[in-house]
Amino acid sequence: MTQAFWGSTTGGFETRPHELISTVEGDGFKPPVQAVKIQATGRQSIEESTKMSCAKTYLTNEVKALIGATAERVEASMWGIEKEGLRRFTQAIMDPDPRFWDEEFAKTTKFGEVVTPAIYCSYLNRRTPPGADDPITRAFAENPESDGIGGLHRDDPGRLPSIPTDLKRVLNGGNEIEVYKYPTISDKIFSQSKITDIRERVTRDGSHMLITITEHRYTNQDDELLCILRAVGLLR
Repeated sequence: MTQAFWGSTTGGFETRPHELISTVEGDGFKPPVQAVKIQATGRQSIEESTKMSCAKTYLTNEVKALIGATAERVEASMWGIEKEGLRRFTQAIMDPDPRFWDEEFAKTTKFGEVVTPAIYCSYLNRRTPPGADDPITRAFAENPESDGIGGLHRDDPGRLPSIPTDLKRVLNGGNEIEVYKYPTISDKIFSQSKITDIRERVTRDGSHMLITITEHRYTNQDDELLCILRAVGLLR
């Protein structure tokens, strides 16, 4: 099993041996330190900073109740893994690896057939089905000043409930993916999402931030685990 990180600041994708970079602790997930750690200067610790901030908390009982919320398992791939979609994806990420397109070469590998990049299945359920309402377009229609993500409301199957908070600015705190099996052509991909943790932090300027950690499990038509994607989201 390998584990990989997608760095939003570097735009790079890196895969390393799982045992070297694992951040899994028991059944929980410890997000990358650089993604969520808030440094306090001088004698002021994070705890002291929190006490000095206003008494208001965004980590309400209603928000806490969402920890552990699990969405239904849904099919993430409308047409399964197909060659044209895979070709377009590998071109988009500029990965020329022949394992992803050359059938003759793929037969000489340990896989014995064409496989997809490790992160491919996690992108399948982001595609809007033909004829379906585009939620980002709808968000801007409802609010021209929408940031496109913070004002995004989706209630389609397999989606987790929205966090009930006034914090609307959404930031990507980083992703981690554990790869168990590479998808192959004609595989059908299923996904199931879960909110594993929600935390609150107070920044040095006294503003509040919610840190959400979600886990997305991807399986195939035989219920074999393909990968687990863990995402850290910041609400400010």
